[in-house]
Amino acid sequence: MPTPPRAPDSPAVESVGFAVGTHPHQLFEASDAAYHLRELEDKLQRCLATLTLHFQPIVHASTRARFGYEALLRCTDKALPHPGAILDAAERLEKITTLGRNVRAHAAKVIANAPPERGLIFINLHLLDLFDKQLLSPFAPLSKVASRVVLEITERVSLEGQLDLRYRVAELRELGFQIAIDDLGGGHARMGTFTPLDCDFVKLDMSLVRDVDKHQMKQRLIRSVTQLCRQQGTQVIGEGVETEAEAAVLVDLGCDLLQGYLIAKPAPPFCDAL
Repeated sequence: MPTPPRAPDSPAVESVGFAVGTHPHQLFEASDAAYHLRELEDKLQRCLATLTLHFQPIVHASTRARFGYEALLRCTDKALPHPGAILDAAERLEKITTLGRNVRAHAAKVIANAPPERGLIFINLHLLDLFDKQLLSPFAPLSKVASRVVLEITERVSLEGQLDLRYRVAELRELGFQIAIDDLGGGHARMGTFTPLDCDFVKLDMSLVRDVDKHQMKQRLIRSVTQLCRQQGTQVIGEGVETEAEAAVLVDLGCDLLQGYLIAKPAPPFCDAL
């Protein structure tokens, strides 16, 4: 069972030490590592100071009518070049809690000022976010708009057998959040054991969606998921849709919702024309 970090957001640079009798070459390597960690921390702080969110529409598969949006991390400071680099830095520096809280606070402000007809807002969670007490607080900014929020948990962090995570997801539901399982089918992993009992939405990994119109195996996998989800009242989202051919097949296979560049690229809060 995953365990929370020993001291959330403790500066990783402090862990670099020097043992008595250490070889000069090892001292140089340790000093160099400490320098790079300090440099990385400075870059992360610059990104956190300019953090913003872009939003990508999610639409009904059959009508293309707006259903909601996914909030996606962006920064105006390019010290770290892309969201993946920001996440990697936060993990290395043990700053996931800080990053998650910043993202959720920013999202809460946008949601509070957006008209309800904009629909639900999907927000990604890191595994360690589930151990953040603020996330489970009814007084947290995001909790105050929980009825309009879907929290995405990656399928690569399966809830199967993770009783502690199941309890935390149940607490989030009590606060009014809905839950989505993200990245289902990434590398076709765990498709055979997937059950939708813990979620309101399932997002198919874009690797499964890509060129689905040309691959019967992918089509069979997706159809099995949509049939199972329909029995449980769980909606299926085809993510990363780029062509009309992909969209048409996903509709035929029973996907309820679509997301991807075919619909719209991520943009500043609600600048789309849907």
